[in-house]
Amino acid sequence: MKKTYILEDLDCAHCAAEIEAAVGKLDGVTSSTVTFLTQKLTIEVEDAKADKITKEIKKTVKKYEPDVEVVEK
Repeated sequence: MKKTYILEDLDCAHCAAEIEAAVGKLDGVTSSTVTFLTQKLTIEVEDAKADKITKEIKKTVKKYEPDVEVVEK
């Protein structure tokens, strides 16, 4: 299942790369891409884990960018 999130107020390209790598390592995530210019995070996730993954993504993003709001699109 493909899911897209908006990373509101993401202003650090290095942090975007760190977030992309960290989210890609989460259990159930098969791919992760952050597009810095559009502030979008796109993931491929196993269907069984899709409902629980948003909470983990928010926690991971806050670790790298505390001021960024994660909004599911």
